[in-house]
Amino acid sequence: DAVGQGVLWGIMVLGVYITFKLLDIADLTVDGSFALGGCVCATLIVGRGMNPVAALFIATLAGMAAGFVTGILHTVFEIPSILAGILTQISLWSINLWIMGGSSNIPLLKSKSIVTMVSSATGFNQAQASQVIGIAAAILMVVVMYWFFGTEIGSALRATGNNEDMIRALGVNTKWTKLLALMLSNGLVGLSGGLVCQSQKYADIGMGTGAIVIGLAAIVIGDVLMGRFRSFGSRLASAIVGSVVYFLIRAVVLQLGMDAND
Repeated sequence: DAVGQGVLWGIMVLGVYITFKLLDIADLTVDGSFALGGCVCATLIVGRGMNPVAALFIATLAGMAAGFVTGILHTVFEIPSILAGILTQISLWSINLWIMGGSSNIPLLKSKSIVTMVSSATGFNQAQASQVIGIAAAILMVVVMYWFFGTEIGSALRATGNNEDMIRALGVNTKWTKLLALMLSNGLVGLSGGLVCQSQKYADIGMGTGAIVIGLAAIVIGDVLMGRFRSFGSRLASAIVGSVVYFLIRAVVLQLGMDAND
């Protein structure tokens, strides 16, 4: 189960990796946009009876919208990135409550989810189905990100984080690349929130609390374990590996008897 949770959260870590490692932006929107993805996903499935896959797509768009707001605050209003992220994150607490109709928790126990769909189609139990979905989604996202960052736009985005003055001198609008990166990052975070929501069978207003800490810890662990691999694809994969190891460590610590609240 820890592996399944690790790969599902690993997509969120991949989003944090884009802003933190590639663009050198401290984006604290993550705690809010992760919960936003889960809340949107649960509300659409339970309240509207939407297909779970379509709900994931909408959750991704919702995360991108949160990143767009942070990007506008940072690039247009020239608010420092860390403060822009905090403003969006705090605002999302109220927005998430509004999305869920004032309820702090929405259960999905009686609703069809992508996990139950895979479980019924393959005969796997819930934990195994979560692992299969998480691994498939993580591989797909790494492949898509690897392709995207090899394009002209993706290369300009990476160059913005590497040397902003130089890439601006070459005629690239760095405000646009930062805005795109924040949208892309939080889109992945929203997708991860939707997947975790469907895996754990509920969405909660506080489900994103500490997400940025998990993301940064997983990135550090991944860098340590896979630091000798220098290819860009390996560095993207290290974010997923770091997330899995983080959740395995947490599972071991809990089995040793430590209070879960700690």
